[in-house]
Amino acid sequence: MEKVIIIRYSEIHLKGKNRGYFERVFAVNIEKTLKGLRHETHRQSGRYLIENFDECETQTILERLKRVFGIHTYSIALKVDSEIDKIYAAAQEVCGSAGKFKVDTHRADKKFPLNSMQISAEIGGRLLNNNHTLSVDVRNPDFIVRIDVRENGTTLVFNEFLKGAGGMPVGTSGKGMLLISGGIDSPVAGHMIAKRGMNIDCIHFHSYPYTNMQARDKVIDLAGVLAKYTCGTKLCIVSVTHIQEEIHAKCNGDYMVTLLRRFMMRIAERVAAKCGAQCLITGESLGQVASQTVEGITSSNSVVEKLPVLRPLCGFDKDEIIERSREIGAYDISIQPYEDCCTVFLPKHPVIKPDLSDVLKEEAKLDVEKLICEAMDALEIIKL
Repeated sequence: MEKVIIIRYSEIHLKGKNRGYFERVFAVNIEKTLKGLRHETHRQSGRYLIENFDECETQTILERLKRVFGIHTYSIALKVDSEIDKIYAAAQEVCGSAGKFKVDTHRADKKFPLNSMQISAEIGGRLLNNNHTLSVDVRNPDFIVRIDVRENGTTLVFNEFLKGAGGMPVGTSGKGMLLISGGIDSPVAGHMIAKRGMNIDCIHFHSYPYTNMQARDKVIDLAGVLAKYTCGTKLCIVSVTHIQEEIHAKCNGDYMVTLLRRFMMRIAERVAAKCGAQCLITGESLGQVASQTVEGITSSNSVVEKLPVLRPLCGFDKDEIIERSREIGAYDISIQPYEDCCTVFLPKHPVIKPDLSDVLKEEAKLDVEKLICEAMDALEIIKL
């Protein structure tokens, strides 16, 4: 009797003739996630088995698998030879000690002498005879003993489906560049797009020495949270201090946020091109702050020349975003009280609905290309 973990994938079964490609990427992601832990992974009829692992590391393996996009459900199971006495012994192990139960059997091996209903009846009868605190209730059981008789002469016995991360395997939907701040929103946006199978690299803009190094370290930690879901990421760090100083010196201060966002989008597109990313991703939520009005978004979007800009949080309210941030393990880092670059030279009354013609007049006071090139020259890349 061996303890194994069954992994069942999510949307991959819908991919028809391309399913093999998605399965290969999925298997690679599982291996990356479990790197450093002793185990073997075997594919078995549309599912995967994790075997030969150290049982004291079971919880660690389960915690890591929770972050693998593409997993629909997974289960801790006992694997035995397909003999009725051994199946019963495994059923005793997974069965509760008291309460209402039922036995649910799936027989893939049609050569097994009993059919599914007969197996359930045989195992259920034995469990009842040997434990008088149990009773059968097929409609509303307290727990279910699940039996899966496979074609290879082995049977899997388990009682629980654990919910996986869902979505598609990371790496099957191209690569995106996430504009990541130290706040709550952008890591959630990156997580949501990664769930659809996209590889994520990150870009962060800082204003040292106006912001401190702890703010930078905080963003590295947030990118590290995302890396656990994406099997690794790159964090590109860009200083925009000189850009903010130029805007502050030469432009109407009320346009600081609007102009800075335009620079960020230009720089992000150029860095994305260097990294092979095919889109930009932001954590903008419509109307949440001054730069996230339709007019503000139109202004920042207008400088992006080639790439689409994805805004997965556009229709979310703050409570929904906070809930998701907690779920992915980013919230406690995001609320650490270190300022990001957007708080530097922040005007008392930022323009909420910028007119694009007025924005262009302010921007004409700056040597845009020179400022961008200076920022690109100081680009720093950290692999996580």
